[in-house]
Amino acid sequence: RFEEGTNLRAWLYRILMNTFINAYRKKQREPVTVQDEEIPDWYLYDRLGASGVEASAETEVLDRLPDEDVQRALEALPERFRMAVLLADVEGFSYREIAEILGVPIGTVMSRLHRGRKALQKALWEKVQERGLVAR
Repeated sequence: RFEEGTNLRAWLYRILMNTFINAYRKKQREPVTVQDEEIPDWYLYDRLGASGVEASAETEVLDRLPDEDVQRALEALPERFRMAVLLADVEGFSYREIAEILGVPIGTVMSRLHRGRKALQKALWEKVQERGLVAR
């Protein structure tokens, strides 16, 4: 419930996240039945596209990232770190706004951001070394 004087942007974002999570959970509970033994190649893609549930904002942002290595490194982060990093560094939310969206204290946001950024930095550094772009 929105209270005057609080952050409208964070409140709306929280509603968006909760709506997506609820739709995702509902979809997971619905069994998928297949009549035919042979499933077409794009069955899952077509099924999800026709479900009416659009991709999350997180997915859309990751899809727009130009470097697949950055995308893979972000996806490999634990969700609690990935959400903090995406909300701060991609979406541009303040620590206070992120705390409201995730429902955690600001100190937890700061900790998750630090750990998430460190893990992301380590993963990307390893990828750069693997490609031979820097000396080991």
